[in-house]
Amino acid sequence: MTTTDDAREQAAVDLSTGPTALSPTAADSGASASSSFRTTGQYSGSGAGADTARVDALARALLGAVHQVIREHEVTYPEFQAAKRWLMDVGEGGEWPLFLDVFVEHAVEEVAARTQTGTVGTILGPYYLPDQVQLASPASLPARPDQAGTPLLFRGRVTDTDGAAVPGAKLDIWQADEQGYYSGFAPGIPAGNLRAVVSADAEGRFEISTIQPAPYQVPTDGPTGALISAAGWHPWRPAHLHLLVSAPGHRAVTTQLYFAGGEYLDSDVAEATKPELILDPEDVGDGRREVTYDFVLETA
Repeated sequence: MTTTDDAREQAAVDLSTGPTALSPTAADSGASASSSFRTTGQYSGSGAGADTARVDALARALLGAVHQVIREHEVTYPEFQAAKRWLMDVGEGGEWPLFLDVFVEHAVEEVAARTQTGTVGTILGPYYLPDQVQLASPASLPARPDQAGTPLLFRGRVTDTDGAAVPGAKLDIWQADEQGYYSGFAPGIPAGNLRAVVSADAEGRFEISTIQPAPYQVPTDGPTGALISAAGWHPWRPAHLHLLVSAPGHRAVTTQLYFAGGEYLDSDVAEATKPELILDPEDVGDGRREVTYDFVLETA
């Protein structure tokens, strides 16, 4: 048995047990997102603070924008104290990764995209977990034996900007299940469910069997949800596949692929959808769907 076969078999064993998924709380999601952020390469205690002039400029601009909002909208002391309490609640609940990834990251990504070519990117989001099972294409994402949902075959090719194949490119893929829940962030879902790192073949081609995910709701029982409710917004993101596509010598692409006709495409609470990232799967019978999407990586 090959290493890939071993990993696939182990994934199946690991996902064969576990209670029925329960609705995740903001505390579940917040704690998991904060822990993941601090324990992966995303987090650095020193941050980008080495450049004093840059920190000075950004801090002054940010505080100036806050001061302008206060003056323009004549913020009262009760409103100021409510905002202070809310900021404390976000921190104590571990929801800063959730809040910033949903409401701020898309603007940072738009700035980064100005100097990038190749496949269009979008936000990473708060539900990424590193070190998932490694599989070779063709692959099936690890899933519970009774995993519900519409079967989806997702395939394509990874090339460089000149059209040449990128052999062995890695596709780190994760998604919500048919109820809109992510493993690692909702109780009752086995670790690694619908998550894997898939290696493309020597021609850069990949084929991944999974299910079509459902839209998901930002948890509404914590401070992020309180803001959403108070502002009269809806808390939903459209259904999507997350992908982080990489290869040595190339710039990694972080993106999300959405589904034509899906709910919330035009009102994504995270403002992360882009026309170039919308899939249109074909029904192929027996309730199964197939779709092709190619990735282009620029040289690093």
